[in-house]
Amino acid sequence: MESSTSSTSPRAASPAPPSLESLVSHLVASKRSLSSVEQVWRANEIVESTKSHLEASVITSARTSFLRSGIATQLRTLKLVHAHNRAGELEGAQGYGEVVKTLDAADRRLKDTMTRLKTTMVENDLRPESDQEKSLLDFVDEGSVEKVLLTLQDSIGVAQTALQELAETNLAFYDDLNRVERLIESPELRQNHSLADGLPQGSDLPVASMSPIPDILQDMEGRSRDVADNLESLVKHFDLCLMAIKHTEGGGDAAIRLTADLPDGPAMEEDVAGAPEPIGDRERQDMLEVIAKDADQVEEVVMEIGDHVTAMESQLETVAAYVARLKEEDFSVTAAFNVLEDIGRRLQAFVAQGQVFVMRWDDEKMKINERMDELSNLENFYVRYLGAYDNLLVEIGRRQFMEQQMEKVLQDAARKLDVLYEEDRTRRVAFRNDYGDYLPVDIWPGLTNPPLQFETRSKDGLERAPDISKSVIQRAIRRVESGT
Repeated sequence: MESSTSSTSPRAASPAPPSLESLVSHLVASKRSLSSVEQVWRANEIVESTKSHLEASVITSARTSFLRSGIATQLRTLKLVHAHNRAGELEGAQGYGEVVKTLDAADRRLKDTMTRLKTTMVENDLRPESDQEKSLLDFVDEGSVEKVLLTLQDSIGVAQTALQELAETNLAFYDDLNRVERLIESPELRQNHSLADGLPQGSDLPVASMSPIPDILQDMEGRSRDVADNLESLVKHFDLCLMAIKHTEGGGDAAIRLTADLPDGPAMEEDVAGAPEPIGDRERQDMLEVIAKDADQVEEVVMEIGDHVTAMESQLETVAAYVARLKEEDFSVTAAFNVLEDIGRRLQAFVAQGQVFVMRWDDEKMKINERMDELSNLENFYVRYLGAYDNLLVEIGRRQFMEQQMEKVLQDAARKLDVLYEEDRTRRVAFRNDYGDYLPVDIWPGLTNPPLQFETRSKDGLERAPDISKSVIQRAIRRVESGT
């Protein structure tokens, strides 16, 4: 819009001067445009509010950055502590798993062996007739096995409880560390950031390090100056319109009358009151030309002011949203600091629990190994017991064979003794026949005695080998030879 009524350039033919009604219409429009002063005031308020937001954001971001840096340092140290305890837990879990695996295998072997003892029935010929049928298991004390197993179960239970407690504590500690890390990183805040053009979506940087406020404030101040300049041009245009009315005969009365007839017409009494300063015809003509030219731009200038203020309002919302998110981030970091303080109060107990677990596990592992040795000894004893029974059957078979061989020798000896007896008897009879009549009877009373007779028998009180069937003995031999 033109800011002066003077002109130094040569002119063409002057256009017809505007009518009084047109001048009044321009005056009313310019008067109404001056209501934009409220938007100018609002623009100034927005600028001042943004400056306040900038100051608050600087303080908040500095505090947040300081806390985040300190928390991150402490967090790295605490992660090392957790890693140490976690390593102890994993080592304990691995050792516990190996112990349980070994114990399960030993328990299965022992149960298999005891099942074999239970299913191996003692041959009836080995027991008195009055005894009931018995298995090899009936001759051992199962209580010793149960006692060892119960002791092992107690030690395993203690170790499992200690390991579970450590695992739960480690998990809780890990969750707390993750919670602190999430709070100081505030990913949920960064995912929602879309602040002006200076804050990229999904950025890994914290909000405080990418403040859009300085750029926004600079843009606001430029818009505020444009708004003020536009208002100044509207004021100058209104002054020219008012001067033109005053220098037009009957203009003041017409302005008052015509604006009074409008439903929302502005009051003009005070504006048109008073006598104007005299001006020349040429100056008046220039003034009217400027008014006519600027009148077409009044609405555009008013809209431009509104557009600037609307944009500034939107920028203020962006700034307010950024500051709100910055405060949320500060709240998150403060919450992380509080969690960190709570972790610090429990840290000593956490470290001590890891050490206590190692000592408890070493103690229980020693007990378990001792009981495992006992269990292994029992299992070895029962295996040898089974083998000894098989060897007993083999020994019985051997004795049966030897008795049979002895009986064969005795039978052969009996036959030979019978032959010798008969030979001796015959020769005695022949001797008596040849010489008996010539020898006195009392020369040797034993002359007439029969030959000596011998008998073979086992000693009294000694039992023969039990009558175990050959098939039972042969199966025992095969087991002994195969080692099963």
